[in-house]
Amino acid sequence: MKKLVALLLTLALCLSAGALATPTEDRAGEPIKLPEAVEKIVSMAPSTTRVLTDLGLADRLLAVDTYSAGYQPELAALPQFDMMTPDSEQLAALQPDVIFITGMSLAGGDNPYQALIDLGIAVVQIPSSSSIADIQQDVLFIGDCVGAQEKAQALVDDMQAAIDEIAAVGATVTEKKRVAVEVAALPYLCYAGGNTYLDEMLRLIGAENAYGDGEPWASVTEEAAVAANPDVILTCISYLDDPVGEILGREGWGEVAAVKNGQVYRLDDESSNQPNHRIVIALRQMAEAVYPEVYGALDAAA
Repeated sequence: MKKLVALLLTLALCLSAGALATPTEDRAGEPIKLPEAVEKIVSMAPSTTRVLTDLGLADRLLAVDTYSAGYQPELAALPQFDMMTPDSEQLAALQPDVIFITGMSLAGGDNPYQALIDLGIAVVQIPSSSSIADIQQDVLFIGDCVGAQEKAQALVDDMQAAIDEIAAVGATVTEKKRVAVEVAALPYLCYAGGNTYLDEMLRLIGAENAYGDGEPWASVTEEAAVAANPDVILTCISYLDDPVGEILGREGWGEVAAVKNGQVYRLDDESSNQPNHRIVIALRQMAEAVYPEVYGALDAAA
């Protein structure tokens, strides 16, 4: 009997250790070697920075990218770096345990963090995920990297509860509106297409993506955008002071249903543009903008 108890205890310990194992690959599949305790963090991606601060780890941040500081002014006192062309010497001098980056930093082909990798610093890439399920895995992965597994799971659980609430109502929508999510304004029009988390969010609220059959990020001509004739236009553009007014005032767009009926709305740009647990903020905004009569009732019952 004692042997059996000992065996079961050993098995439980093994399973527990496996569940809390430090990742050996990043989200891009590249090998990484993290220290046993991650206390000093550099985040070069605003979506990751937000996860870290929501995990309660702002005090572990040594430095961030300039965009992170823009979204979170409370971090403005930290050293800031350009995510595309970081100063390797200054970053190395901080002696971080880990540097989180996004795939955007590698868009130029070369890895601007290679010198830091050669020094043995753990540079962990988290590419921008295209699905809600992958976003949830990103959050859990960050939690695994920094030893905050339970808090990361709580963020994902809360996220899923919000999604389930919206999806339950979205499933009852019978008259689907065609919606365009604009991510770049004139003269370089771009919309969220298929195989994006924004497309998935539209479907969750019971809507149809006007560009759902196209490329993930659909660059279109102005003529094609007018011809798409969406019922609703949602904009998540941050670089214009009044993106809604810009759309409503476009010459030649007067007969576009969304413009004609004043159905143009602005989404919170941080929660709509950054793939992390906070996309549920934009999800709720989408739902209330596109179907106020449906989701307004949901709010009243809450």
